[in-house]
Amino acid sequence: MSATEPTAEARPDRGDAPWYADAVIYQVDPNRFAASDGGEQGDLRGLADRLEHIRDLGATCLWILPFYGTPYHDGGYDVSDHRTVDPRFGSIEDLTTLVRRAGDLGLRVMVELVVQHTSDQHRWFQEARRDRGSDYRGYYVWADEPEETDVEPIFPGVEDSVWAWDEVAGQYYRHAFYAHEPDLDLSQDVVRQEIAEVADLWLGHGVDGFRIDAVPMIIERTATDDPSDEGLWWLEELREHVESRDHDVFLMGEVDEQPEKYAGYFGGNRRLNVILNFWINNHLFLALARRDATPLVEALHALPEPPPGARYANWLRNHDELDLERLSDEQREEVFAAFAPEPEMQIYGRGIRRRLTPMLDGDPRWVALAHAVMLSLPGIPVLRYGDEVGLGDDLRLPERTAVRTPMPWREVTEQESDPDSLLHRIREMVRTRRTLPETAGPTCRPLDSGAPSVLALRHDGPSGSVLMLANLSAVTVVARPSELPEEYEEVLVDDVSSRTPGRDGVALAGFGYRWLRWT
Repeated sequence: MSATEPTAEARPDRGDAPWYADAVIYQVDPNRFAASDGGEQGDLRGLADRLEHIRDLGATCLWILPFYGTPYHDGGYDVSDHRTVDPRFGSIEDLTTLVRRAGDLGLRVMVELVVQHTSDQHRWFQEARRDRGSDYRGYYVWADEPEETDVEPIFPGVEDSVWAWDEVAGQYYRHAFYAHEPDLDLSQDVVRQEIAEVADLWLGHGVDGFRIDAVPMIIERTATDDPSDEGLWWLEELREHVESRDHDVFLMGEVDEQPEKYAGYFGGNRRLNVILNFWINNHLFLALARRDATPLVEALHALPEPPPGARYANWLRNHDELDLERLSDEQREEVFAAFAPEPEMQIYGRGIRRRLTPMLDGDPRWVALAHAVMLSLPGIPVLRYGDEVGLGDDLRLPERTAVRTPMPWREVTEQESDPDSLLHRIREMVRTRRTLPETAGPTCRPLDSGAPSVLALRHDGPSGSVLMLANLSAVTVVARPSELPEEYEEVLVDDVSSRTPGRDGVALAGFGYRWLRWT
C-alpha cells in the first residue's frame, strides 16, 4: 500500500511528550547539498530552494552541518568565527530566510554547536598565541612540555600526538583532533560564557536545537574545573541556559560511549534531550554483516531506557567514518570483511569511509531494508542526505571527505518519475512511520521471530500495537512471531514480499519488510 502525506491530524497525539519525540531528522551538508547558482559549491540559498524535497520525504527537522566562519580544512568543523556565516555559504540573512522557509513548510531547524575546539585561525587563538598576558590565553590548553594525558589523538595515523608546538606562543597547545584545531579549555568560566552567548545568537535567528559535537571530550575539560558528575554538570548548565531563552529548544549530543554511561549524559532529562546512539548503530551493521538480527536484538536488550521525555537518535550513515569502536576487535573485523574489505575503505583502525549504498553492493533492496530496520528502532530516525537516492562515495578523496559527496539532483529527478525507485520506497516508509503513534515511544519489545534473520520489534501505544518485521537475509523466509493476533492491518509491505504467499506465518522475501498494526 502507499502511504499518504501525514497531516497534523494524522500525526501522533504527543500529550506531554516534547515535539521531537516523533521527529524525523534529515542531515544536510550545506557545502554539498545544493547551489543557488547551479554550480558545485552548495550554499544556504540553494538549500532553502530544495526544502520541499526534504519535507516531501517526510522529515520534520533539518540538521545543518557547520556553516560558520572557517578555513574549511575539516568540513567546517574548524570554526574560525562562531558568530558569522562563512561567505562561501552566504550570509546571516540567507540563514534567517532558510529558517523562515523551513518553518513555513513545517520543518524545525537544528544547527551544530562546535565548541570542543576552534580553528587555529580563530581570533581567540590568534590573540592567545601572541600574548601570554592576553585574556584569551586561558581559552586554550597550554604546556611548556607535552604532558601525559588520557586524551588520545582522534585521528590515529594522521596525528601522532595531542600536543603541537606553537613558535609564536613559545608553548605547546593541546589538540585532540587535528593540529589546526586547538582544544578549548571549558574548565574556564569565560569560555563557557562565550558558548552560551553563541547559542543565544543562533536561537535569536530562529533555530530550534543544537547538535553538540564531541561531548565526551568537552566533559573531560569541564571535569578539571569541577569533577562532580565527571563534568557532566555543564550539560545541565547549558540546558538550563538555552531553555531560559526558548523552552522548546533541544540538545542532541554526539556521545560515542558504552551504553552504561548514557544515563549520566541524559541526567534524568536535565542534560541532553537526545543522544546519538552509537551502540545501536554499531550492532545494526554487525547484524547486517551477518544477515542475522541477533546482534541488534541483544544490543537493544542492553540499552538502558531513556528518562521520560528523552530519546535516542538512530541513523545508518553520517558525515564521518562509520565508527565501530563499540564492537569487539573480532566483531569489527567481521564488519570490515563484509563492507570494507580493501584497506583504502578503512580508516583510523576503527571505521569505514564509505557511504551506505556502496557498502550494500549498490542493491536498492538492501538499502531499503537497512532503512526499514533503522525506522523500526525506538527513538528518532536520522536520514543522511543522498541515501534516499543511493548516493555513492569517492574513495579518491582523503580521509572522511570520501563520504561527503554532492547531492545528485539529476538522479533525484529520475527517481521521482519511477514509482519503484529507492526514493519512493524510502519516502513511503518515512511517511508511514509518521502515521503510527505507537512508534513515537522511547522503547519497544524485541520478539522471537522464529527466524534468525528476521528482526521483530513490537511497539505499543494507547491506541494499538505495531509489529515491524525486517528480513536481513537475501532469501525468502516465513517468520512466526511469538506475539501476533489473528487479525491485523498491513500498513507497509515490501513489494516483493507482498507477492510471496504466507502459510502459517508472515512471509518475507529476501531483504523484505512488513509493518503490521492492530487495535
